Amino acid sequence: MLATIRHPASSSPDAPTLVIAHGLYGSGRNWGVIARRLADRRDVVAVDMRNHGDSPRFPTQGYPDMAADLAEVIEALGPHPVDLMGHSMGGKAAMQLALTRPDLLRRLIVADIAPVPYSHDQTRNARAMADLDLTQITTRAEADAALAGKIDDPALRAFFLQSLDLRQHPPRWRLNLPVLEAEMPKIVGWPGTAGQFDHPTLFLTGAESQYVRPEHRETIRALFPKSRFAKIPGAGHWLHAEKPREFEETVRVFLEA
Repeated sequence: MLATIRHPASSSPDAPTLVIAHGLYGSGRNWGVIARRLADRRDVVAVDMRNHGDSPRFPTQGYPDMAADLAEVIEALGPHPVDLMGHSMGGKAAMQLALTRPDLLRRLIVADIAPVPYSHDQTRNARAMADLDLTQITTRAEADAALAGKIDDPALRAFFLQSLDLRQHPPRWRLNLPVLEAEMPKIVGWPGTAGQFDHPTLFLTGAESQYVRPEHRETIRALFPKSRFAKIPGAGHWLHAEKPREFEETVRVFLEA
């Protein structure tokens, strides 16, 4: 089963558990601050998706597999339905689960992704990380300098380096990079899943992101007829990291409506 980080409610929980599914190259630890703040009146569980963090390594990274992983976690948590929030790759896995196992979910939050295939490719980032000579790395600063030759964006490098385990000698990536690179067509794609999730769904996007476009709304509404849309000003694709307080407040209002 997937590795999980549990944030128990700070008082007796009076709302459904919230499960959080991170995006590509991330981990449940990336969501620690937001998860802890949302755990004021509900249990919050952040997962490490397959081939990420401390979760098991598998040869595939398709959305039916990722949705089945999430279903296993939710069923093990006990009473359901739960609320589910997913960002990017995790958002697609969450949508896949909602369409195939709607009985497990009460509400769904999809952060900055649509149920469509994309043409961009993230394999160069997987390759850049895999090509790093970790035998020559002892500090995060050294790893950052080495990655800078292939990845210009310092914020992106900092995000990737959260998955570099420097406690190991030599360090190791907490990512199954060969599988993520090989399965990239599935990750940026969408399996064309049919069905309908007839429960409240929030598509929360960054106002400066181009991942969820107006032309996607017809597809979204066909699959998620009770969908609502909200944008966070000044945020891009990494909206939860760029505007954490605004993100948290929008999520809270939707879950408690």
